[in-house]
Amino acid sequence: MPQEYLEFEKPIAELEKKIEELTLFTSNGGIDLEEEILKLQKKSDQLVAEIYSRLTPWQKVQISRHPNRPYTLDYIDAMLTDFIEMHGDRSFGDDPAIVGGMAKLDGAAIVLIGHQKGRTTKERVYRNFGQANPEGYRKALRLMRFAEKFNKPIITFIDTQGAYPGIGAEERGQGESIARNLAVMSVLAVPIISVLIGEGGSGGALALGVSDRVLMQENATYSVISPEGCAAILWDNGARASEASELLKITAQDLFQMKVIDEVVEEPIGGAHRDPRRAAELLKDAITRNLAEIKNIPAKDLVKLRYEKFRKLGIFDQI
Repeated sequence: MPQEYLEFEKPIAELEKKIEELTLFTSNGGIDLEEEILKLQKKSDQLVAEIYSRLTPWQKVQISRHPNRPYTLDYIDAMLTDFIEMHGDRSFGDDPAIVGGMAKLDGAAIVLIGHQKGRTTKERVYRNFGQANPEGYRKALRLMRFAEKFNKPIITFIDTQGAYPGIGAEERGQGESIARNLAVMSVLAVPIISVLIGEGGSGGALALGVSDRVLMQENATYSVISPEGCAAILWDNGARASEASELLKITAQDLFQMKVIDEVVEEPIGGAHRDPRRAAELLKDAITRNLAEIKNIPAKDLVKLRYEKFRKLGIFDQI
C-alpha cells in the first residue's frame, strides 16, 4: 500500500518525497545524484529515529490505528504456515471481525485467533472495522475448546476498538459472550499467549486476553476505553482525547511498568507500518521464546499460575 503519513510525520514525508523525486530524476535524466540521495536518506533515517524516540501517548494511539499497520492476517502470512481458517460459532453465524484456525509455527501445530480490520472501505465494512459481535467471540471460544481437546497452544492477536455496541449484538448476548470467554480462558489447560498488535479496547480486547503471557508491541495501546470516549465522559468534549490518553496510561511502556503486560515487543524504527516484514520477525521471535518457556509446564500448574497472575494484576496501594 502507498505509505500514509500521520500529522507528526510530515517532516519525514517531505524528506522522503524529495528522495523519491531525486531517484526518479536520476533514473530518467541520466544525472548521477546518488551521493545527494544517500545524504537525504541518512537525514531521513535520523529524523525518523528522533521523532519516534519521543512519542506522546496520543501519537502512539494514532500509530496503533495507522492504516498501513499489519493486521492479524498479515502476521499469519508472514509468521505461520499451513493456516486453515475455521468459520462460524455453530449457534448463529460467522463473524469476519475475528479470524481463527489451525496453523503451524516453525512446524508445530497451534491455534491462532485474532481480530481483523479491513484496509479498503469494502473490507472495513465486511470486517465491521474489527469490532466483533457475540458470534465472533463464540467462534473464538469454539476454537479455544478445540485447541484444548487436541492439546494445542493458543495464540491470540488483539486489535480492536472494542466489541460491537449495536442493538443486535446486545440482543444476542454480547456481555455474556465476553464474560464466558474470560471465564473459560482462565481455566483452559493449554498454553495461551496474547499479543496486542494495535488497539486493545475495552472488553472486546479482554475477551481474547486472559493468557499465560501478555505481549504488546511497543506502539500498540491497551485501555478500558478509547481516549475519545474517556474525554467525552469526563469533560463532555471528545476533542480532549490527547489529554485523556496521558491520564489513561495506555502505552506498552506504562503497562509494563504497572505489570499489566509481561513484555514489550520491539518494533522497527518508525513503527511496524514502515517495515511489516521486520515487525513480523521481531514478533515471531518473542512469541516462540515465550511459548518455549511455558509449553512444558503441567496443565494443572499452568492454570494455577494463570489464576495467580490475574489475581495480582497491576500495582495498587493498600490502605
